[in-house]
Amino acid sequence: MRPALQGSLFDAGAPVALRPLSGACRTELGRGAWIDVLPGWLTGADTLFDRLVADVPWHADRRRMYDRVVDVPRLLGFYDEHDELPHPVLAQARSALSAHYAGELGEPFRTAGLCYYRDGRDSVAWHGDTIGRGGTEDTMVAIVSVGAPRALLLRPRDSPGGTVRHALGHGDLIVMGGSCQRTWEHAVPKTNRPVGPRISIQFRPRGVR
Repeated sequence: MRPALQGSLFDAGAPVALRPLSGACRTELGRGAWIDVLPGWLTGADTLFDRLVADVPWHADRRRMYDRVVDVPRLLGFYDEHDELPHPVLAQARSALSAHYAGELGEPFRTAGLCYYRDGRDSVAWHGDTIGRGGTEDTMVAIVSVGAPRALLLRPRDSPGGTVRHALGHGDLIVMGGSCQRTWEHAVPKTNRPVGPRISIQFRPRGVR
């Protein structure tokens, strides 16, 4: 039996809405990479979590790993740039991010990918979003998390260095920018601790996966 979401006391009864992006705090990671973090950017995150669980057409994926095909340890959803998003606040979030980062990104966020981590057994391995333009160009990936916090780890690619850790959930935002997808990797590791479910919503520009 998978654990149910235990809502945040600070979020109880709050409307599903966005706070100003001006409070985001930037950390320079080095080698042209940076992250912006804004805890609690989205209010009413527990309400949104319940809506997404019910309304997104989640699907399980299978991928080849070496000599066998294995289950992807999370459920997935994807909305292309012309698809209607599953909640109006996600369209508002995409527009707000596009406006806020227009001067640095130079183009709008277009797509929305969703990952549903049902419990600590669900995860994503170390990777960068290097399919498409992210493998050769500076870009941005913005992630909004709803549900119970899970650890998002970042580490330098192909060089020694410390690991950066952020526990993201309940409406938190992280934006990975500059060379981050090429020079750093990120992961959501498995955990044996009892953790609740989490959904991440990843906004990307066109041609970045």
